[in-house]
Amino acid sequence: MAFFARFIFRNLSLRLTERYGKGWSYSTLQHCVRAAYTFTEEEIVSAVQRQFSWSHLKSIMYLSDPLARKFYMQMCYHEHWDTRTLDKKIDSQLYERTAISRKPEEVILRTLDETAESNMLVPDLVFRSSYFLDALGLPDSFSEKDLESAIISQMQEFISEMGTDFAFLARQKRITVDATDYYIDLLFYHRGLRRLVAIDLKLGKFKPEHEGQMLLYLRYLNRNERREGEESPIGLILCSEGNTEHIEYLMLDEQSPIKVAQYYTQLPDKKLLAEKMQRAIAIAKARHSEQK
Repeated sequence: MAFFARFIFRNLSLRLTERYGKGWSYSTLQHCVRAAYTFTEEEIVSAVQRQFSWSHLKSIMYLSDPLARKFYMQMCYHEHWDTRTLDKKIDSQLYERTAISRKPEEVILRTLDETAESNMLVPDLVFRSSYFLDALGLPDSFSEKDLESAIISQMQEFISEMGTDFAFLARQKRITVDATDYYIDLLFYHRGLRRLVAIDLKLGKFKPEHEGQMLLYLRYLNRNERREGEESPIGLILCSEGNTEHIEYLMLDEQSPIKVAQYYTQLPDKKLLAEKMQRAIAIAKARHSEQK
């Protein structure tokens, strides 16, 4: 059967090349058949409307999880990824690092469909359980100030990892409460979410007091910096070490405006990372099932 299929592909490749010219190699025809079996007609129409290239589709169609394929198609459209960026995001397990991947399948599908219809992103698609900051070039030993300075000097790489809709607003944003000054490490605005995003950088593990500090920042921003038409601010606490899985991967309660994630200054082993992500997803989905 396999020999017969190869025979058909080779002959069809020759005939198409004779009639239409180059571009109809044996491997190309294999990709075409794969695409036909992988994507529904609706998805193909959507891909054409969104002006995805054939290279985009080739990268996406070899993903085994249909929800992951749908996720990457959505994010490609919203963040205008070229194929090189798409391949990098897939290789870094972006889908598995987002909050949405830890939800039940019906919730993921509904969220992705609603996002496509409204053309609006939601926090579960934007924020992640871990971030790779290897491009910052930090030494083995560094301080929070060193990390902050590296982010500022390598802002393009930082935003590339965070998501293209992030716009930088301020470093060490000063807020004053009861005549006491506090400083938000980094302040961004996310165009898709229409929210201010406060980022706090921490060495070590997440601590309960970090949440209280971020909550103060968010309430101040909500009262004094939020503009008409914007959603309430959201906070991201980036820690250098992972905590228990329910903090590191579930990023606090899903209704909380505060997200917690681990950052890596060196890329972890890809196999170990994949195993870690899959284990976290399984734990999160099991918790969701227990809550029903």
